[in-house]
Amino acid sequence: MAKPHHPLRALTDEERVVLLTVTRAPSAPMASVARATLLLAVAAGASFSAAARSVGRRDNDAVARLVQRFNREGLDALLPRHGGGKVIYGPPERERILREVHRTPDLARDGTKTWSLTLLQRALRAAPDGLPTVSTWTILQVLHAAGYTWQQTRTWCPTGTVVRKRHGKLVTVTDPEADTKKGR
Repeated sequence: MAKPHHPLRALTDEERVVLLTVTRAPSAPMASVARATLLLAVAAGASFSAAARSVGRRDNDAVARLVQRFNREGLDALLPRHGGGKVIYGPPERERILREVHRTPDLARDGTKTWSLTLLQRALRAAPDGLPTVSTWTILQVLHAAGYTWQQTRTWCPTGTVVRKRHGKLVTVTDPEADTKKGR
């Protein structure tokens, strides 16, 4: 067996734990699981060809490129890279989205006391320093990447009562059948 030109550097204990966790995570992207499996196989002494076969691949050159990338970038090598084309929403734009999320919405200005994806989109599109073409999908992806989950960050309004904008004024609307609908 020939010695690789760029052998895998020694894994830290933390890297090994993360790689093992990724290989066992049912929700991890398949590409990340395959990369983690390849790196663990090479770290255990498998050749690049044997590591490639262990995940159903034939190209040991791809394993060599992954090893080089891991040696340079560490665990970031598990993440997919940009697939080409123009990057529309890079780090500054993602930061702008997160700044808007952290801003408490003003009822008079934003028409809400809690953010939804659509309301965030409207606010970002209307802001002078905003993102005029941002989609709710992009906002959702940025929020997920930042660790937000909608269920944990959603605040709820009392059932049957809502504040609406009517002819430029804020009006509290109450559903007279709310108690019946709630089963009371």
